[in-house]
Amino acid sequence: MSEAINETPNTQQKITMYATTWCGDCRNARRWFDSHGIAYDYINIEENEQAAEYVRKVNNGASSVPTIIFPDGSVLVEPGARELAAKFPELSK
Repeated sequence: MSEAINETPNTQQKITMYATTWCGDCRNARRWFDSHGIAYDYINIEENEQAAEYVRKVNNGASSVPTIIFPDGSVLVEPGARELAAKFPELSK
């Protein structure tokens, strides 16, 4: 399910989640996006070395997942449901 990463995240049109299959926080973030009908690209950093390098670069050398890049260039690392909901205030209306 790996895909090529975009070196300029602020130009992407979709949310990109860098994750691993074994990560509980990654599963929770995927479940949150799926339950709210929010489209995203899922990239498993264990299967894509370029993506793993990008995650380490964004996180000062750490392979912290999920690392979620939004179309506006903002980044959330290991977010909980509240942090994700804060990115989508229109969902709470």
